[in-house]
Amino acid sequence: MPGRGKHRRPRRNPISRGIAVVGTGGAALTLPLLGATHAGAAEPQSAPAAQTVPQAAQPAKSLSYTVTKGDTLYGIAEKYDVSGGWKQLYKDNRGAVGDDPKVIHPGLKLKVETAKAAAPKKATQSSAPAKPAGGVTQATPAAAKTYANNLDGWIREALDIMAQKGIPGSYDGIYRNIMRESSGNPQAINNWDSNAAKGTPSKGLLQVIDPTFAAYHVSGTPYDPYDPVANITAACNYAADRYGSIDNVNGPY
Repeated sequence: MPGRGKHRRPRRNPISRGIAVVGTGGAALTLPLLGATHAGAAEPQSAPAAQTVPQAAQPAKSLSYTVTKGDTLYGIAEKYDVSGGWKQLYKDNRGAVGDDPKVIHPGLKLKVETAKAAAPKKATQSSAPAKPAGGVTQATPAAAKTYANNLDGWIREALDIMAQKGIPGSYDGIYRNIMRESSGNPQAINNWDSNAAKGTPSKGLLQVIDPTFAAYHVSGTPYDPYDPVANITAACNYAADRYGSIDNVNGPY
């Protein structure tokens, strides 16, 4: 949307960039105890350190994926761990996608070479959870939080990321501004206002121009202004720096 002060040149980026790396673990296969060599001098022996026995990796699996509203090639490639990332996914499906990899429409069928099937599995001696002294079973960590692939889910995921990064904003404030700026369309682009005339059209749910997105991009989200969560968090990061919070934005910004 046009208007004074709308995504003009960024002043600063309060969010530091970083990449979080998460490791995986597995259950252990315990080896048998060694027997004592002399009956009269035998002493208790402790079990050797637990070991894992990885199985051979399986070949990557090809599957068909149907695009839904809000999808991006980057997000699909990340979800299915595509070797070569979104560029390889685009290369494999260029005939279906067309010349612009940023534009994929709901219902489009994509061929996805997923590497998830190739992840090695670890053999275990027992699948039962270990019990500490007293026979009390230890609690298993809760599964990672999931979000619906729609406007409500995008806002809620963005709010959780913003809470971790210290970026202010509320559900109502984000929703209100999204509906004014894009009517909830993550592929929305403004090709007619003053920003567009300068070669930097406003994009995505909260209509962010590329220089603003680059300056206020929040680490841990895709570097794609059309990605719903990345667009929301970057816009809220910008609004926090310029207006104190996205909640204080009630018109073109």
